[in-house]
Amino acid sequence: MRMIFSVLALITAAGIVSCGKLDVVGTGSVKSFDSVLKQIPGSVTPYGQNGGWALEAPDNSARFIWSKSYSESPRFDVALEFDSGPFITAGLDPGRLPPNFAVYEGKIMVGTKLGGEQPQYSGEATPLESYEQIVKLKRNNIGYHGAMDHYGVILGDGNMFEWAKDMATNDKDIVFVLNPSPFIAAGTDPAGVGGWVFSKVTVDDENGKPVEVDKLLKPFDLR
Repeated sequence: MRMIFSVLALITAAGIVSCGKLDVVGTGSVKSFDSVLKQIPGSVTPYGQNGGWALEAPDNSARFIWSKSYSESPRFDVALEFDSGPFITAGLDPGRLPPNFAVYEGKIMVGTKLGGEQPQYSGEATPLESYEQIVKLKRNNIGYHGAMDHYGVILGDGNMFEWAKDMATNDKDIVFVLNPSPFIAAGTDPAGVGGWVFSKVTVDDENGKPVEVDKLLKPFDLR
């Protein structure tokens, strides 16, 4: 009987440790995202199309968008919106992009729906509280990129918005991250997209092993 209790105790302890590790990423991402929001308060504004928020890049060429209520979002709960001009100049045929892209008024948007929930707030929602709801309700959409020491929101199909765990020790405080494959398939020369860096990035595969993948990156130092 004592042996059974010991085994159960070990299993329970392992589960607590595992959950604790997940909480470290979730809690850490909230703290660091708060630091980013405080660093550029004038660049975070309401976004009416999904009743949420938009964080604009310092050069106004891209935005990260996140919803405060998934039941209000007509198409995307989290998304990147960016200027289409550099991609068209590099050969993009917008009509050949897949359905998870929207092209309009000189912009391209790519993102995903998180669900149909209506998150609950104690008062009027703030940008940080809306992000906390993603951590609470859609934890699988929050990741940690060890090679860059970044947290990030996973937008699906290799697209992400990332930010530094610690801005004091990282020169890439926020990064807009795109999977170049759909653009290449639609005629784009990824190395010729102005304002974006076509680069190899080390990520963990489904087995946790580091692999190099191609990405289009738009990084910014906010300090």
